[in-house]
Amino acid sequence: MSILLPDGARVIVQGITGREGVARTQLMKGYGTHVVGGVTPGRGGEEVEGLPVFDTVKQCMSELGEIYASCLFIPAPLVKDAALEAFDAGVELAVIVPDRVPLHDVLQIKAAADERGAHFLGPNTLGALSPDRWALGMIGGRADSARKFFSRGPVGVMSRSGGITSSMAYYLRKAGIGASTIVHVGGDPVIGLPLPEIARRFEQDEETKAVVMFGEIGGSQEERVAELIQAGELSRPLVAYIGGKGAKEGTRFSHAGAIIEGGRGTREGKIEALESAGATVVDDFDELPAVTKGVLEAQGIEL
Repeated sequence: MSILLPDGARVIVQGITGREGVARTQLMKGYGTHVVGGVTPGRGGEEVEGLPVFDTVKQCMSELGEIYASCLFIPAPLVKDAALEAFDAGVELAVIVPDRVPLHDVLQIKAAADERGAHFLGPNTLGALSPDRWALGMIGGRADSARKFFSRGPVGVMSRSGGITSSMAYYLRKAGIGASTIVHVGGDPVIGLPLPEIARRFEQDEETKAVVMFGEIGGSQEERVAELIQAGELSRPLVAYIGGKGAKEGTRFSHAGAIIEGGRGTREGKIEALESAGATVVDDFDELPAVTKGVLEAQGIEL
């Protein structure tokens, strides 16, 4: 199976009539995602890609039935209200693509999700993709490109960088290694499903036999993954690369969530924590495919 989105789960797009909403609906539908409709206030009754558009998520559910996930392609200042609307209507997973969502808004989204037993990916995420099954968000580009670049296999891929997420999966595929699910957790300081939570989900996935992770400076997500390994909660082999080799204290590296402050969140500290826990950490990104292949072969895992 794949993590995040159950097979056949129904998906809507909030902001479906916008430029990104239209383009990414094409991607998701073309890749096999079960997109059934969309929401744009004031545009109810229209169609996008043959899908009905509604004014509210509740109207959408009333007409179409239960919806599992919603992908948000709307301006950052409107994200909070849209996410809360989705959770209030019963949506279980929101994929929040926009960046620059105010931190206070994200905290309110998180509180609402926790209260309702829902989850969200992002903000500032490309989304997630399970090869030959579904795509959520804007990961993979066009559907034909996604089919070309990604293949199904035993490795879960998780990353704090959107571009690196796709690159890892692509280079692993070139080495003959397919992926079970590919996840970009998002680049903001506060996100809904960080690396440790995605790692837990991979641990529960029968198809995922090993995990490849791209981490970076700032925050403590990678150290928390190491703690889960130390505690025996993660048993899948983990291969990791930590970006930010040249960064010094006070440096912002690519994302708002990647800042070294007060000596915390350093690349060296993350590598030490992961290696002490038993993970395999590569020093150069180019080493990931070969090292991952070696770890899989050592574990007797078929590619």
